[in-house]
Amino acid sequence: MQNVTDRTSNPFGMRPPCEYECIPGGAHAVFGYGDANADFHVVGDHPGVHGGAETGVPFTGSEVGEKLQPVLNDAGFLGDAYSDEPAVANLFASYLHMCCPPDGREPTPAEYADMERFFDAELRAIAAHVLLPVGERATEHVFREFTAKAEKYDVDMESIHAQEIKGRGFLVVPIRDPREWGPRDADRLRARLNAILASDYQQTVDLGRFMPDADPYEVR
Repeated sequence: MQNVTDRTSNPFGMRPPCEYECIPGGAHAVFGYGDANADFHVVGDHPGVHGGAETGVPFTGSEVGEKLQPVLNDAGFLGDAYSDEPAVANLFASYLHMCCPPDGREPTPAEYADMERFFDAELRAIAAHVLLPVGERATEHVFREFTAKAEKYDVDMESIHAQEIKGRGFLVVPIRDPREWGPRDADRLRARLNAILASDYQQTVDLGRFMPDADPYEVR
């Protein structure tokens, strides 16, 4: 079933209780952005880590976006190598915590927990086949909430970066925080995305959703 909205920013009209402006006179949140019918969903942490406080768009206005967007562009998801308002196809991006905490601090555990229902609702509405968590916190959350037997994995981002993890209902491709990328990390991610796009990933994931007794993990 396809979504009926063509809105690029905040397509489902989320209204989180964000108290603080991202910048003076600006928005209070960095909403999910992209193709609401996407097969690929990039999951980030919060605006202070991965960008968007000035632009309102995830993974923009930051070093993270400057490194990640060209790889996504090369895979055909973006219409620009780097843009603060990129044209997007088959990709959606959102944060675990879309609000902007004051004074540049990290969200508290309670604040992350309060935002979880909005992130979870949007993720399930997009219903992507492939989840691309960026950084350790997003990867830990995706493993814990959207895969089975998460305890099997040590979240060592250097070793699991760009690996394909076949879970129950999703493919998961963890992405090391681009600020920490080594010389080959961009190429590894680019190759993985192209390999998935060239595969029959939709059928693989859809079949996995109806096999509850199968071993949910295979790492490649």
